[in-house]
Amino acid sequence: MTITTLCYIENDGKYLMLHRVKKQNDMNEGKWIGVGGHTENQESPEECLLREVKEETGLTLTSYKFRGLVTFINSECESELMCVFTADGYTGELIECNEGELCWVDKKIVPELPTWEGDKVFLNLLLSEEKRFFSVKLQYEGEMLVNTEIRLY
Repeated sequence: MTITTLCYIENDGKYLMLHRVKKQNDMNEGKWIGVGGHTENQESPEECLLREVKEETGLTLTSYKFRGLVTFINSECESELMCVFTADGYTGELIECNEGELCWVDKKIVPELPTWEGDKVFLNLLLSEEKRFFSVKLQYEGEMLVNTEIRLY
């Protein structure tokens, strides 16, 4: 199982979103996602979070929170365990990202953006101001979401 991180950085009622339009052979092509990526050898989720945010945005996180886990199951590819974070403090200036276009998007509009169907499940938890830690299991067949399980702690 692959371990990844995803972070929604918040500022002034907006999330920093990444429109995936630059990377070749990108399974997320055309979709809007938070920032993050795969853990590297012997890297904790927090270390991955900080590295990926810095690499993709140029920002150094100074305040962040571990919000939940998302387990992706798909018969067509390796399963993934994603650690979801939100952040409300950072230093630095945005840089150009080689994976897509970074854009501050009003949180009210974020659910309307083209995303994976399952992303809307945990985005809705974040946007609803849910304070409890969540565990979401998303089962896909190809690109179709066929089962969702949500647990709140």
